[in-house]
Amino acid sequence: MAISVFSLFSIGVGPSSSHTVGPMRAARQFLLNCQEKQVFSSIYSIVVHLYGSLALTGKGHATDMAILLGLQGETPDGVHPADIAHKMRHIRDNKSLNLLGTHPIHFEEDAGLLFHNDTFLPFHSNGMRFTVFNSSHKELFTQVFYSVGGGFVVNHESTLKSSKTAPSTTLSSSPTAPQLPSVPYPFKCGDDILHHCEKHGITIQELMMANEKTWHTEKEIKQKLLNIWSVMQSCVKRGCEEEGILPGGLNVKRRAPRMSRDLMERERLKQSDPAEVLDWVSLWALAVNEENAAGGRVVTAPTNGASGIIPSVLHYYAKFAPEPTDEGIVTFLLVAGAIGFLYKEGASLSAAEMGCQGEVGVACSMAAGGLTAALGGTAEQVENAAEIGMEHNLGLTCDPIKGLVQIPCIERNTMGAIKAINASRLAFKGDGSQKVSLDEVIATMKQIGHDMNVIYKETSLGGLAVNVAEC
Repeated sequence: MAISVFSLFSIGVGPSSSHTVGPMRAARQFLLNCQEKQVFSSIYSIVVHLYGSLALTGKGHATDMAILLGLQGETPDGVHPADIAHKMRHIRDNKSLNLLGTHPIHFEEDAGLLFHNDTFLPFHSNGMRFTVFNSSHKELFTQVFYSVGGGFVVNHESTLKSSKTAPSTTLSSSPTAPQLPSVPYPFKCGDDILHHCEKHGITIQELMMANEKTWHTEKEIKQKLLNIWSVMQSCVKRGCEEEGILPGGLNVKRRAPRMSRDLMERERLKQSDPAEVLDWVSLWALAVNEENAAGGRVVTAPTNGASGIIPSVLHYYAKFAPEPTDEGIVTFLLVAGAIGFLYKEGASLSAAEMGCQGEVGVACSMAAGGLTAALGGTAEQVENAAEIGMEHNLGLTCDPIKGLVQIPCIERNTMGAIKAINASRLAFKGDGSQKVSLDEVIATMKQIGHDMNVIYKETSLGGLAVNVAEC
């Protein structure tokens, strides 16, 4: 598999990797394709159609905002969260778009951005169609994209060539992490990883580092991974400081600031509680996911909806591990990335396709494996921890109330982080031998996702979304 770890861990904005980050990338890419087709300068108008989950929960997930900003040339890692509201007011007040920042056109949002709640395109629930016209209202170019989870996007033409997302047709979540045809240790399943480790006498982190050196030097890789960690830390800090009510109409109050103050006061007073570690883990996850829900800067890990789990478990490592090091952070992220690749290759990172097992479940599995590696576990123990992390998230539905990444999403990250730590501890109690392999649990997750009723897959048509009164 020739995908860089930096395609899984990318810096962007909330609240959703599949509904915000992916559509923003797709919108921009469509106009870049228009330039390649030499029709860009003739564009007079544009119409965007959203289908399936993007239509059903798009407004709660800020898909409308993402599309319009992407058409103006913004990128998830480039746009500053504090500037988004001003940019959106300018578009809506002036009824205009400046395509890729260079080509102004008139734009009526009601006519130009259409939500088809009752229509699902083939291949994936997160479908979108872009069409541009000239001044005579003649169609110049049209293209369909799918946002397949974790910020990854594929176009319809590529899906016709292959039923699986091929690395060469995926819009990478990082332009500095190109996808090349070969790496020293290619893998598509967990058994491949274990085979390489046993045959060559290497750890999973050494395998991943060798593969990453296809694109960067070892020094660059470590610097980039530590920068990802730094962004995660900054996100937690902001989440612990920002007070207020989350946007969207549910009137969910941020809890992380008060929880942070309480925990720090207990530390100052040296008040002991054996279960307090759980409060710290929950705090870090809450902080990140409240920031994500507010549209703040987060690291997609591997999605935005599950973006609090890996930072929370990394903070657990940094605060509670006997001897935490930067090398341990690098190991954690490399190994977590390897596990994430397995889910992307063997199933999906999309809640619209798999339910929340594809987001929180995957992030829990990644964090469990990453923590085990950082603490010195064997390759077998890493895979055992990752398997446990997913096994107990199988069947997890995605049923956000009001289509917002708030209830149950925020608290669900706290549970995923705690499960990941427990999975790692269980793995250390054994020698890595398993009754259920990581590959088997990934295959099971995929089958459950395909069998799951569509109303439980990020549509807000079932579960908590319809059984809890909006307040």
